[in-house]
Amino acid sequence: MGSTVAAALVLIAAVVAVAVVPGWIAGSAPAGIPAPSAAAASASTAPSDIHALFDDRRSGIEVHGAGTVSRILPDDTEGSRHQRFILALPDGLTILVAHNIDIAPRLNGLRVGDTVAFLGQYEWSAEGGTVHWTHHDPSGRHKAGWLEWNDRTYG
Repeated sequence: MGSTVAAALVLIAAVVAVAVVPGWIAGSAPAGIPAPSAAAASASTAPSDIHALFDDRRSGIEVHGAGTVSRILPDDTEGSRHQRFILALPDGLTILVAHNIDIAPRLNGLRVGDTVAFLGQYEWSAEGGTVHWTHHDPSGRHKAGWLEWNDRTYG
């Protein structure tokens, strides 16, 4: 129960920081990684709507939210390398996060039970869906995403 309350408080803080105080993210982002603007954050799908995307089998939608790491998976090494882990969202849905570590830094030391906030693109799957594009686009054609963990932004 205590960890559920703590996860909910972290989720609320992450949403408020993204939607109301964009400088909070910009101040912690590594140099050269753009933080989302308040307008971009408000245009994203709200965390509670990720479950609706899953129910409607929708893909290609920008989402943001936070969850608790429930499982660490081996890196995907086919093509671009991706760090992979499962996040349990506060509503019970689980999503796969596929974070491109050829473009953005790895979350070294990530453990089950850690809280990770995210901005990325949702792709539907029967298992809950995948969030990817959690990094900047070196070619500038795709909106930058990010992961926030241990008071650091990875993107």
